[in-house]
Amino acid sequence: FNVGDCIVNWGGVQQYYTTNGENCYKVDDAIVPMPKYLGALGMPGMTAYFGIIEVGKIKEGDIVLVSGAAGAVGSVVGQIAKIKGCTVIGIAGGKDKCDYLLNELGFDAAIDYKSENIYEALKEKCPKGIDVYFDNVGGEILNAALTKLRMHARIVICGAISQYNN
Repeated sequence: FNVGDCIVNWGGVQQYYTTNGENCYKVDDAIVPMPKYLGALGMPGMTAYFGIIEVGKIKEGDIVLVSGAAGAVGSVVGQIAKIKGCTVIGIAGGKDKCDYLLNELGFDAAIDYKSENIYEALKEKCPKGIDVYFDNVGGEILNAALTKLRMHARIVICGAISQYNN
């Protein structure tokens, strides 16, 4: 590597890092803007891709529910699921985030956990149940999602942000 090169590895986000270069890869912002390496082409994108494809084993026609859907991982999960032909319902906090899911990311439905009863919203927006639940939050939202699982459903446990301050 040369002085000034930007590299990526799994050593965390930091300004300085001592390494022998193993598992480090140069990134070129002339090809892709640098923020993409921290998002869709970085850890959040890889987490979303392998979580929904390898763990969730989505297939065309699945009904996919994503909590934390407006976040870095959840937003990519929903877009991948849409590309794969799934119906995608996102859970987020607030009207602006739900509008983002529907109008910019192309989700089929959105649930605002701050202003809606999660159990009633799931009953309305997932009347046939859920094939895959991608869980970024845990807690009461996970409990509610469990009540809507279909036969042979899969759950991807990615995060538990609702519990982080306990």
